[in-house]
Amino acid sequence: MAFERLRQAAGGFGNIARALSHRNYRVYISGNAIQLIGTWMQRVSGGWLAWTLTHSGTWLGMMSMAEFLPVLFLAPLAGVMADRRDRVSIIRITQLIGCGQAILLATLVFTNLITIHLLFALVMLLGINQGIAQPARLALIPTLVDREALPSALAINSIVFNAARFIGPAIAGVLIARIGIGTAFAANALTYIAFQVSLANLRDIPKLPMRAAQNAVKASLEAYSYASRHPGIAPMLLLFAVTTIGTRGFIELFPGFADSVFHRGPQGLAMLTSTVGLGAIFGGAWMLIRSQISGLTTIVLANTLIMSLAIVAFTATDVFVMALPCVFIAGTAMVITGIGAQTLIQASTDRSMAGRVMALYGMIFRAGPALGAVIMGTASERLGLRLPLAVGAVVSCACWALTLNRKKAIVASLEDVIPEAEAVAERGA
Repeated sequence: MAFERLRQAAGGFGNIARALSHRNYRVYISGNAIQLIGTWMQRVSGGWLAWTLTHSGTWLGMMSMAEFLPVLFLAPLAGVMADRRDRVSIIRITQLIGCGQAILLATLVFTNLITIHLLFALVMLLGINQGIAQPARLALIPTLVDREALPSALAINSIVFNAARFIGPAIAGVLIARIGIGTAFAANALTYIAFQVSLANLRDIPKLPMRAAQNAVKASLEAYSYASRHPGIAPMLLLFAVTTIGTRGFIELFPGFADSVFHRGPQGLAMLTSTVGLGAIFGGAWMLIRSQISGLTTIVLANTLIMSLAIVAFTATDVFVMALPCVFIAGTAMVITGIGAQTLIQASTDRSMAGRVMALYGMIFRAGPALGAVIMGTASERLGLRLPLAVGAVVSCACWALTLNRKKAIVASLEDVIPEAEAVAERGA
């Protein structure tokens, strides 16, 4: 009853209660929060380990590619699986594999058997595993809440993700400096247990819509055709693709910036990563307070420009205390654009192909930064870390300007419609 009373609150942080009034969502997000802290501990520790083993910007880009690029090849199959198979079961199996990967990585570090090639292989294994899991995780959220609470749920997801981005690297920095890098990997393995407990306690998840048997490739092409022809989803995905390649890979280059540009070591890396996370929490909180689909297109476009300009400013300085505010602003705008784009796409996509469309979104979300980090990391061997990142941010500004010309059509097709499957259900109610 307490949640129901809070649910009636208009706007503001009453939006938190609107999403948390759904039991399954509360259970899911609690376990996911713990596991995400472990994920960020391992991500920042893995980046620092790669840097200490090689001191190479190219290898930093390669590590990012190993983790995020597999989704390019797995997204079609993973999206079809998310629309045909039990999504909770998919997530549980991939979580078990992730736990095993973390244990093996910790063991290799503790025994001094780790090499850059073994690290690359284990990071790629994790990337494959996450590529399979992501469409199921993205498509699961709308089944845990109603459409009214979806923007709030996605905003809370982002806050949790970026709180973990703040907390995880801070813990990892302490563990690396005082105990050893292997401890961070071992701690990550323990966090998988909490998420498994949460998944086991989900109840009465709505069944997937019944569909006729269809070839997996044909099913994927159907969703890609749907997205590419959509007057709102297509330009939103294109903008998201360009900005993820051009700007979001800057986080994967933080180990190099922390060491060779700012000369701050692992503590500097933790501060940069945590500052992005802090800005992202701020952006997520702002989106949670707002929590309306109307006007999201304008917000996404405005913050795309802000993010790009903040990254240009970040590349223009070698003073650490001046770089931190730029990173904070970039993190804030990055999350606002991410939540906004995902909300618009999720709210306007037919539920019968939600898994496949979100697989496409997830492919861009994960592979884009990896591709950008590889390009910029490789270019950094000759041009330094700063110039390639600045060029990517400028290209993102150009794509923003082109998308701005299509704003009216995007608004009409994303903000003012209900997916056909839901419209049919409402007419029959």
